[in-house]
Amino acid sequence: MPDAVPNVLAIDIGGSHVKIMSSSGGDERRAVSGSKMDAAAMADAVDGLAVGLNYDVIAMGYPGPVVHNHVLAEPHNLAPGWVGFDFAKRFGKPTRIVNDALMQAIGSYQGGRMLFLGLGTGLGAAMVVDNVAQPMELAHLPYRKGLTYEDYLGEASLEKRGQQRWEKHVFEAVAQLMAALEPDYVVVGGGNAARLKTLPPNVRLGDNANAFKGGFALWLNSQLTV
Repeated sequence: MPDAVPNVLAIDIGGSHVKIMSSSGGDERRAVSGSKMDAAAMADAVDGLAVGLNYDVIAMGYPGPVVHNHVLAEPHNLAPGWVGFDFAKRFGKPTRIVNDALMQAIGSYQGGRMLFLGLGTGLGAAMVVDNVAQPMELAHLPYRKGLTYEDYLGEASLEKRGQQRWEKHVFEAVAQLMAALEPDYVVVGGGNAARLKTLPPNVRLGDNANAFKGGFALWLNSQLTV
């Protein structure tokens, strides 16, 4: 008898909301997060959101660096208390954790070599090449005038420089990163992606709902390597 397909609870953790969805169907559920939410408070919020849902395993997108299922650094926009937290023990379910940009990238992937850029409070980045998914810390690389890509592409830059100048820097950064990394295509996601009025060649908009698809794939896509 083949193993039963597990029901996956995907958790997308952001600076303003924590969102969940089950692979067995149903709508997204969300709760406010913010600067006072630590890992324990997030788990409590998820318990409340998941009332009535049956799930076997958990996939989690975390807004910071993750290596081998371990959170490496505290988040910028949430309370401390995430590094070293045992999520599998707390939930009582097998849990896989990846960077949130990587989870959305996996859900956006349509084969070949894809670069994903997440335009939000900061800048998330990941690549998926022939079903091998790799998180990337591009945000803090130097871009221009001694400042980083995140300094020019993050939300603070949009507010400071305005739509037109911010969009110009997005396009310039995309061109630089495409030249360096040679993807077949780029997916631009994150909360501010919809602010882009046009798109360069070989670039398409993502969808925040793809984070859940990526979470499901962490458990259900046997071809994926993370």
